[in-house]
Amino acid sequence: MSDLAPQPRVNRLVAAITAFGQAVIIGGQHARSHVHYIGGLGYLLYDTTVWVLRCLFLPRQKIGWPALASQMVRVGVRSIGIIVLVQSFIGVILALQLAPTLEAYGQLERVADVVGIAMFRELGPLLAAIVLSGFAGASIAAEIGAMVEAEEIKALRAHALNPIRFLVMPRCLATVIMLIGLTVLSDVVGILGGMITSWLVLDIGPRKYLYFTQVALVYRDFITGLVKAGVFGLLISIIACYEGLNVSGGAVGVGRATTATVVKSIVVLIATDCVFTAMFFLFKL
Repeated sequence: MSDLAPQPRVNRLVAAITAFGQAVIIGGQHARSHVHYIGGLGYLLYDTTVWVLRCLFLPRQKIGWPALASQMVRVGVRSIGIIVLVQSFIGVILALQLAPTLEAYGQLERVADVVGIAMFRELGPLLAAIVLSGFAGASIAAEIGAMVEAEEIKALRAHALNPIRFLVMPRCLATVIMLIGLTVLSDVVGILGGMITSWLVLDIGPRKYLYFTQVALVYRDFITGLVKAGVFGLLISIIACYEGLNVSGGAVGVGRATTATVVKSIVVLIATDCVFTAMFFLFKL
C-alpha cells in the first residue's frame, strides 16, 4: 500500500530558485578564490619590487650577484637549446604555410615580411615565454615548494633573513633579464629558419630574403616584442614563486604546485599577449 501512496509534488519554482542559489554560491566561492589568488600575486609582486628598489638605491642593501648569476644560468642559459630548436621549426612552418597563398598573388618573396613581423611582434616573445614557463617556471615552483616542506623558509625567517629578498627577487630578476635575451635569440633563429627554408625550397636567395625582412621591420616591432618579453618573464617568475611559497601537503603538494604553475602561466601569458596586441592595435604601435 505504501508504494501506491501519492508522491509529494515538487514545486518547480522552488527547485529553480534553489538551483540558482546554489550556482550563485559556487560561483561566488570561485570568484573569491580567484580574487584571493590575484591579491596574493599582487602582494608578492609589491614586496619583490620594494626589495629590488632597496637593493638598487640603498647602499646598505646589495643584490646578491652570485645568486643572480646562478639563477640566470639555470633559468636562461639551459633553456637556449630547446628555444633554438622550437623557434627554428616555427620559422620553417611559417615559411611553408605562407608560400602557397603568397605565390597565388605573385608575392612569394613577401614570406620574409610576414615571418619577420610575426617573429618580432608575437611568436618570438610568446613562444619563448611558454617554453620558459615549462622549463624554468615549474623548476622554480618545485624548488621553493620543497624548501617550504623542508621548513627551510622558516629557518630563513628564524635567522632574520627575508625569503622574498633571498629567494624570490633573484629568480624574478633572472627570469625577466634572460627572457628578454632569449626573445632576441628566438627572433633571430626564427628568421634564419624561414630564410633557410625559403632558400632551399622556395628559391628565394638569402640576400633577397634579408632585404625584404629589413624593409618590413621597424624599430617598434623589436621594442614591442622586448616589452612583452619583460612582462612575460615577470609573470612567469611571480606565479612560480607564489605557487612554491604556498605549497602544502608534502610531495603531492609540490607536484600540484608545479602543474599549476605551468597551466596558469600559459593561460596568463596568452591573455596578457591578447591585451598587449589590442593595446598596440588601438594606439597604432
